[in-house]
Amino acid sequence: MEVRKLNALRGLAAFIVFITHFSDITNWLDGMLGGGSGAYGVMLFFLLSGFLMSYLYLSQEFNKINVKRYLLARAARVAPLFFVVVLSSYILSLAGNDTLYSIPDVNTLIGHLLFLYGESVLWSIPPEIQFYFVFIIFWSFSKSRPGYIYFSIIAVMILLFFMNFPRINGDLSGIPYNLFNTLRSLPYFFIGVIFGMHFKSIKIPSYLRKHWFILVLLLIPAMYPELTSITSDAKHRMWLSYEVLLVMSSVFFCIVFLVPDNNVLLANRFGDFLGKISYSLYLLHMPIIIFVNKLNLSVELKLILSFGLTVSIAFVSFKYFEKPVASFIRNIASNKNFKRDC
Repeated sequence: MEVRKLNALRGLAAFIVFITHFSDITNWLDGMLGGGSGAYGVMLFFLLSGFLMSYLYLSQEFNKINVKRYLLARAARVAPLFFVVVLSSYILSLAGNDTLYSIPDVNTLIGHLLFLYGESVLWSIPPEIQFYFVFIIFWSFSKSRPGYIYFSIIAVMILLFFMNFPRINGDLSGIPYNLFNTLRSLPYFFIGVIFGMHFKSIKIPSYLRKHWFILVLLLIPAMYPELTSITSDAKHRMWLSYEVLLVMSSVFFCIVFLVPDNNVLLANRFGDFLGKISYSLYLLHMPIIIFVNKLNLSVELKLILSFGLTVSIAFVSFKYFEKPVASFIRNIASNKNFKRDC
Protein backbone atom coordinates (compact mmCIF):
# COMPACT_ATOMS: atom_id res chain seq x y z
CA MET A 1 0.00 0.00 0.00
CA GLU A 2 1.41 3.36 -1.07
CA VAL A 3 1.82 6.09 1.54
CA ARG A 4 1.04 8.88 -0.90
CA LYS A 5 2.13 11.81 1.28
CA LEU A 6 5.68 10.47 1.25
CA ASN A 7 5.93 11.39 -2.44
CA ALA A 8 5.65 15.07 -1.55
CA LEU A 9 8.11 14.61 1.32
CA ARG A 10 10.63 13.11 -1.10
CA GLY A 11 10.09 16.02 -3.46
CA LEU A 12 10.55 18.46 -0.58
CA ALA A 13 13.85 16.79 0.31
CA ALA A 14 15.13 17.31 -3.25
CA PHE A 15 13.87 20.90 -3.25
CA ILE A 16 15.75 21.67 0.00
CA VAL A 17 18.98 20.45 -1.60
CA PHE A 18 18.26 22.44 -4.76
CA ILE A 19 17.56 25.70 -2.90
CA THR A 20 20.63 25.26 -0.71
CA HIS A 21 22.97 24.85 -3.65
CA PHE A 22 21.30 27.66 -5.57
CA SER A 23 21.78 29.96 -2.59
CA ASP A 24 25.44 28.93 -2.25
CA ILE A 25 26.30 29.23 -5.95
CA THR A 26 24.46 32.51 -6.69
CA ASN A 27 24.71 34.02 -3.21
CA TRP A 28 20.94 34.48 -3.32
CA LEU A 29 19.72 36.21 -0.13
CA ASP A 30 23.39 36.55 0.83
CA GLY A 31 23.65 32.76 1.01
CA MET A 32 21.16 32.66 3.88
CA LEU A 33 19.57 29.41 2.69
CA GLY A 34 22.90 27.72 1.98
CA GLY A 35 25.78 26.91 4.28
CA GLY A 36 25.33 23.16 4.15
CA SER A 37 21.59 23.27 4.85
CA GLY A 38 21.02 20.80 2.03
CA ALA A 39 22.08 18.18 4.57
CA TYR A 40 18.54 18.33 5.98
CA GLY A 41 17.13 17.29 2.61
CA VAL A 42 19.53 14.34 2.39
CA MET A 43 18.61 13.35 5.96
CA LEU A 44 14.98 13.18 4.85
CA PHE A 45 16.01 10.98 1.91
CA PHE A 46 17.77 8.56 4.25
CA LEU A 47 14.86 8.50 6.72
CA LEU A 48 12.51 7.79 3.81
CA SER A 49 14.77 5.07 2.45
CA GLY A 50 15.02 3.22 5.76
CA PHE A 51 11.27 3.61 6.34
CA LEU A 52 10.21 2.33 2.92
CA MET A 53 12.56 -0.66 2.95
CA SER A 54 11.26 -1.66 6.37
CA TYR A 55 7.62 -0.98 5.48
CA LEU A 56 7.75 -2.81 2.15
CA TYR A 57 9.99 -5.79 2.87
CA LEU A 58 10.05 -6.81 6.53
CA SER A 59 6.56 -8.31 6.23
CA GLN A 60 7.74 -10.50 3.33
CA GLU A 61 9.29 -13.90 3.79
CA PHE A 62 13.08 -13.81 4.00
CA ASN A 63 14.25 -16.17 1.29
CA LYS A 64 16.63 -16.21 -1.65
CA ILE A 65 14.05 -15.24 -4.27
CA ASN A 66 12.69 -12.28 -2.31
CA VAL A 67 16.17 -11.03 -1.49
CA LYS A 68 17.17 -11.18 -5.16
CA ARG A 69 14.03 -9.29 -6.15
CA TYR A 70 14.71 -6.72 -3.45
CA LEU A 71 18.30 -6.12 -4.55
CA LEU A 72 17.35 -5.90 -8.22
CA ALA A 73 14.49 -3.51 -7.48
CA ARG A 74 16.74 -1.26 -5.40
CA ALA A 75 19.57 -1.38 -7.93
CA ALA A 76 17.18 -0.75 -10.83
CA ARG A 77 15.94 2.42 -9.16
CA VAL A 78 19.29 3.92 -8.19
CA ALA A 79 22.16 2.50 -10.24
CA PRO A 80 21.34 3.22 -13.93
CA LEU A 81 21.15 7.02 -13.72
CA PHE A 82 24.05 7.11 -11.26
CA PHE A 83 26.25 5.12 -13.67
CA VAL A 84 25.27 7.34 -16.61
CA VAL A 85 26.08 10.51 -14.66
CA VAL A 86 29.37 9.07 -13.38
CA LEU A 87 30.54 7.80 -16.78
CA SER A 88 29.48 11.02 -18.50
CA SER A 89 31.32 13.06 -15.86
CA TYR A 90 34.46 10.98 -16.38
CA ILE A 91 34.38 11.36 -20.18
CA LEU A 92 33.78 15.11 -19.91
CA SER A 93 36.50 15.50 -17.26
CA LEU A 94 39.03 13.79 -19.53
CA ALA A 95 38.14 16.37 -22.17
CA GLY A 96 38.76 19.16 -19.65
CA ASN A 97 35.06 19.88 -19.23
CA ASP A 98 33.55 19.87 -15.73
CA THR A 99 29.98 20.42 -16.93
CA LEU A 100 28.81 17.58 -14.68
CA TYR A 101 31.07 16.43 -11.85
CA SER A 102 34.84 16.21 -11.62
CA ILE A 103 35.97 12.60 -12.07
CA PRO A 104 39.45 13.18 -13.49
CA ASP A 105 41.01 9.69 -13.50
CA VAL A 106 40.32 5.97 -13.67
CA ASN A 107 40.82 5.40 -9.93
CA THR A 108 38.22 8.03 -9.03
CA LEU A 109 35.90 6.49 -11.61
CA ILE A 110 36.33 3.03 -10.06
CA GLY A 111 35.69 4.45 -6.60
CA HIS A 112 32.33 5.78 -7.85
CA LEU A 113 31.37 2.62 -9.75
CA LEU A 114 32.12 0.45 -6.71
CA PHE A 115 30.02 2.77 -4.51
CA LEU A 116 32.99 3.58 -2.30
CA TYR A 117 33.25 7.29 -3.02
CA GLY A 118 31.12 10.11 -4.39
CA GLU A 119 32.00 13.55 -5.72
CA SER A 120 29.76 16.51 -4.79
CA VAL A 121 26.11 15.41 -4.43
CA LEU A 122 27.10 11.92 -5.60
CA TRP A 123 28.49 11.28 -2.10
CA SER A 124 25.09 10.14 -0.80
CA ILE A 125 24.62 7.28 -3.27
CA PRO A 126 27.33 4.93 -1.85
CA PRO A 127 25.83 5.05 1.69
CA GLU A 128 22.40 4.32 0.18
CA ILE A 129 23.68 1.27 -1.70
CA GLN A 130 25.73 0.04 1.26
CA PHE A 131 22.70 0.27 3.53
CA TYR A 132 20.75 -2.00 1.15
CA PHE A 133 23.08 -4.78 2.27
CA VAL A 134 22.89 -3.83 5.95
CA PHE A 135 19.11 -4.02 5.66
CA ILE A 136 19.32 -7.67 4.56
CA ILE A 137 20.72 -8.48 8.02
CA PHE A 138 17.74 -6.76 9.64
CA TRP A 139 15.40 -8.61 7.31
CA SER A 140 16.89 -11.97 8.34
CA PHE A 141 16.06 -11.13 11.98
CA SER A 142 12.56 -9.79 11.34
CA LYS A 143 10.54 -12.98 11.77
CA SER A 144 12.32 -15.01 14.43
CA ARG A 145 14.42 -12.46 16.33
CA PRO A 146 13.17 -8.90 15.68
CA GLY A 147 14.66 -7.81 19.00
CA TYR A 148 18.09 -8.16 17.43
CA ILE A 149 17.21 -5.28 15.09
CA TYR A 150 16.67 -2.90 18.01
CA PHE A 151 19.71 -4.21 19.85
CA SER A 152 22.05 -3.82 16.87
CA ILE A 153 20.72 -0.33 16.05
CA ILE A 154 21.17 0.89 19.65
CA ALA A 155 24.60 -0.71 19.91
CA VAL A 156 25.85 0.86 16.67
CA MET A 157 24.48 4.31 17.53
CA ILE A 158 26.11 4.25 20.96
CA LEU A 159 29.37 3.05 19.46
CA LEU A 160 29.32 5.80 16.82
CA PHE A 161 28.64 8.39 19.51
CA PHE A 162 31.55 7.36 21.72
CA MET A 163 33.88 6.99 18.74
CA ASN A 164 32.80 10.43 17.46
CA PHE A 165 32.02 8.93 14.05
CA PRO A 166 35.48 7.73 12.95
CA ARG A 167 36.84 9.35 9.79
CA ILE A 168 37.40 6.19 7.79
CA ASN A 169 38.53 7.38 4.39
CA GLY A 170 41.53 7.24 2.11
CA ASP A 171 42.42 5.10 -0.88
CA LEU A 172 43.17 1.48 -1.71
CA SER A 173 45.81 1.21 -4.42
CA GLY A 174 44.79 4.68 -5.52
CA ILE A 175 41.02 3.97 -5.48
CA PRO A 176 39.34 6.47 -3.11
CA TYR A 177 36.85 5.39 -0.45
CA ASN A 178 34.92 7.27 2.21
CA LEU A 179 33.14 5.14 4.82
CA PHE A 180 32.77 8.18 7.08
CA ASN A 181 29.83 9.27 4.91
CA THR A 182 28.19 5.90 5.51
CA LEU A 183 28.75 5.95 9.27
CA ARG A 184 27.31 9.43 9.71
CA SER A 185 24.26 8.46 7.63
CA LEU A 186 23.44 5.21 9.46
CA PRO A 187 21.41 6.77 12.32
CA TYR A 188 18.95 8.23 9.81
CA PHE A 189 18.50 4.91 8.03
CA PHE A 190 18.07 3.21 11.41
CA ILE A 191 15.35 5.57 12.62
CA GLY A 192 13.54 5.15 9.32
CA VAL A 193 13.69 1.36 9.71
CA ILE A 194 12.20 1.50 13.22
CA PHE A 195 9.37 3.77 12.08
CA GLY A 196 8.67 1.49 9.11
CA MET A 197 8.52 -1.56 11.37
CA HIS A 198 5.67 -0.02 13.36
CA PHE A 199 3.78 1.93 10.72
CA LYS A 200 1.20 -0.80 10.12
CA SER A 201 0.76 -1.79 13.76
CA ILE A 202 0.87 1.43 15.76
CA LYS A 203 -2.56 2.93 16.44
CA ILE A 204 -2.60 6.72 16.59
CA PRO A 205 -5.67 8.13 18.42
CA SER A 206 -7.90 10.16 16.12
CA TYR A 207 -7.55 13.25 18.30
CA LEU A 208 -3.80 13.26 17.54
CA ARG A 209 -4.15 12.97 13.78
CA LYS A 210 -4.38 16.63 12.81
CA HIS A 211 -3.53 18.52 9.63
CA TRP A 212 -1.76 21.28 11.54
CA PHE A 213 1.07 18.88 12.39
CA ILE A 214 2.39 19.71 8.92
CA LEU A 215 3.75 22.88 10.52
CA VAL A 216 6.58 20.78 12.00
CA LEU A 217 8.24 21.18 8.59
CA LEU A 218 9.05 24.73 9.68
CA LEU A 219 11.52 23.23 12.16
CA ILE A 220 13.80 22.38 9.23
CA PRO A 221 14.52 25.97 8.08
CA ALA A 222 14.58 26.96 11.76
CA MET A 223 17.78 24.86 12.02
CA TYR A 224 19.54 26.48 9.05
CA PRO A 225 22.96 27.78 10.21
CA GLU A 226 22.16 31.35 9.12
CA LEU A 227 18.67 31.35 10.66
CA THR A 228 18.84 29.33 13.85
CA SER A 229 19.12 30.70 17.35
CA ILE A 230 20.71 27.43 18.55
CA THR A 231 23.84 28.16 20.54
CA SER A 232 25.26 24.62 20.58
CA ASP A 233 27.57 23.32 17.88
CA ALA A 234 24.73 21.21 16.43
CA LYS A 235 24.20 23.76 13.66
CA HIS A 236 27.79 23.24 12.51
CA ARG A 237 28.17 19.51 13.11
CA MET A 238 24.75 18.59 11.64
CA TRP A 239 25.42 14.96 10.68
CA LEU A 240 27.34 14.25 13.88
CA SER A 241 24.75 15.76 16.20
CA TYR A 242 22.12 13.55 17.83
CA GLU A 243 20.26 16.78 18.61
CA VAL A 244 19.72 17.27 14.88
CA LEU A 245 18.80 13.57 14.57
CA LEU A 246 16.15 14.05 17.26
CA VAL A 247 14.59 17.06 15.52
CA MET A 248 14.63 15.49 12.05
CA SER A 249 13.23 12.22 13.39
CA SER A 250 10.47 14.13 15.19
CA VAL A 251 9.59 15.99 12.00
CA PHE A 252 9.49 12.72 10.06
CA PHE A 253 7.37 11.02 12.75
CA CYS A 254 4.82 13.82 12.77
CA ILE A 255 4.47 13.85 8.99
CA VAL A 256 4.23 10.06 8.66
CA PHE A 257 2.15 9.20 11.72
CA LEU A 258 0.23 12.32 12.76
CA VAL A 259 -0.60 14.21 9.57
CA PRO A 260 -3.73 12.63 7.99
CA ASP A 261 -3.09 10.75 4.76
CA ASN A 262 -5.45 13.02 2.83
CA ASN A 263 -3.62 16.23 3.71
CA VAL A 264 -4.02 18.39 0.62
CA LEU A 265 -0.53 19.91 0.91
CA LEU A 266 1.14 16.49 0.85
CA ALA A 267 -1.25 14.21 -1.02
CA ASN A 268 -1.64 15.93 -4.37
CA ARG A 269 -0.59 15.49 -8.01
CA PHE A 270 2.22 18.02 -7.85
CA GLY A 271 3.67 16.24 -4.82
CA ASP A 272 3.39 12.91 -6.64
CA PHE A 273 5.18 14.42 -9.64
CA LEU A 274 8.03 15.90 -7.61
CA GLY A 275 8.41 12.63 -5.70
CA LYS A 276 8.76 10.64 -8.92
CA ILE A 277 11.45 12.90 -10.38
CA SER A 278 13.18 13.64 -7.04
CA TYR A 279 16.13 11.32 -7.68
CA SER A 280 17.04 12.76 -11.07
CA LEU A 281 16.32 16.26 -9.74
CA TYR A 282 18.81 15.58 -6.95
CA LEU A 283 21.55 14.19 -9.21
CA LEU A 284 21.24 16.73 -12.03
CA HIS A 285 20.45 20.08 -10.40
CA MET A 286 24.01 21.19 -9.60
CA PRO A 287 25.36 21.36 -13.19
CA ILE A 288 22.19 23.16 -14.29
CA ILE A 289 22.47 25.79 -11.56
CA ILE A 290 26.15 26.34 -12.39
CA PHE A 291 25.32 26.74 -16.09
CA VAL A 292 22.44 29.17 -15.48
CA ASN A 293 24.54 31.20 -13.05
CA LYS A 294 26.88 32.11 -15.91
CA LEU A 295 24.05 33.88 -17.73
CA ASN A 296 23.59 37.63 -17.43
CA LEU A 297 20.24 37.48 -15.60
CA SER A 298 18.84 38.69 -12.33
CA VAL A 299 19.10 36.19 -9.50
CA GLU A 300 15.31 35.79 -9.44
CA LEU A 301 15.25 34.85 -13.13
CA LYS A 302 18.15 32.48 -12.52
CA LEU A 303 16.11 30.77 -9.79
CA ILE A 304 13.08 30.36 -12.04
CA LEU A 305 15.15 29.19 -15.00
CA SER A 306 17.29 26.82 -12.91
CA PHE A 307 14.29 25.19 -11.30
CA GLY A 308 12.33 25.01 -14.56
CA LEU A 309 15.23 23.42 -16.44
CA THR A 310 16.00 21.03 -13.59
CA VAL A 311 12.41 19.84 -13.32
CA SER A 312 12.10 19.48 -17.11
CA ILE A 313 15.33 17.51 -17.51
CA ALA A 314 14.55 15.41 -14.43
CA PHE A 315 11.13 14.56 -15.88
CA VAL A 316 12.64 13.54 -19.22
CA SER A 317 15.23 11.43 -17.39
CA PHE A 318 12.58 9.72 -15.27
CA LYS A 319 10.07 9.05 -18.06
CA TYR A 320 12.38 8.08 -20.89
CA PHE A 321 15.35 6.54 -19.08
CA GLU A 322 14.94 5.70 -15.38
CA LYS A 323 11.45 4.21 -15.52
CA PRO A 324 11.92 2.13 -18.71
CA VAL A 325 15.33 0.82 -17.60
CA ALA A 326 14.02 -0.07 -14.12
CA SER A 327 11.04 -1.90 -15.67
CA PHE A 328 13.34 -3.73 -18.09
CA ILE A 329 15.59 -4.94 -15.26
CA ARG A 330 12.62 -6.04 -13.14
CA ASN A 331 11.07 -7.90 -16.10
CA ILE A 332 14.29 -9.77 -16.79
CA ALA A 333 14.49 -10.76 -13.13
CA SER A 334 10.84 -11.87 -13.09
CA ASN A 335 11.24 -13.96 -16.23
CA LYS A 336 14.34 -15.69 -14.88
CA ASN A 337 12.64 -16.45 -11.59
CA PHE A 338 9.56 -17.74 -13.43
CA LYS A 339 11.60 -20.09 -15.63
CA ARG A 340 13.54 -21.33 -12.60
CA ASP A 341 10.34 -22.01 -10.63
CA CYS A 342 8.89 -23.97 -13.58
